Amino acid sequence: MRRARPGSPPRGTGGRTLTSVGAGAGFDGSWSADTAVDATADRATGSEPGPAKEERTPSRLWHITLSVSGAETPLKEVRRGLEQLAHDHPFLLTSRYANDHAEIRYWEEARDLHDAAAVALRLWGEHRSSAQLPPWEIVGLEVIDRETYHQRVAEGYGPPPAAPVGVHPY
Repeated sequence: MRRARPGSPPRGTGGRTLTSVGAGAGFDGSWSADTAVDATADRATGSEPGPAKEERTPSRLWHITLSVSGAETPLKEVRRGLEQLAHDHPFLLTSRYANDHAEIRYWEEARDLHDAAAVALRLWGEHRSSAQLPPWEIVGLEVIDRETYHQRVAEGYGPPPAAPVGVHPY
């Protein structure tokens, strides 16, 4: 509880007041490459720009295949853990499992491959306790962009298209 006279500003503010700041270009999805070009032109001409303009890299979709392996674990426990992970994170497309390894496939939205891979490498460890996943280690990671994924599927050497969404044994 703050002790002060009604209407007096909080201590340490020196009579300052809070004001709103505009969200800027792109907040509502209106950002475009022209915004970045305008910012570059302002720097090149030396003119005084208005509000700060920010260059943004649009995010892309990445297809992730994460492979994990370790000591044998009862199939029921592996399945339950993967189902819990899929429930907690509905972005998972499909999981295949055996009693000593599993493979998880999903789409990740990220700025670049490095960001997508970093998120994928944290997935198993960060959710090991919440989903009660086996104490396995990551033994494989594939991160490919959307175009490469679709090209592989079209050429017939991509992921098995018959694998339905969900958690399935090998």
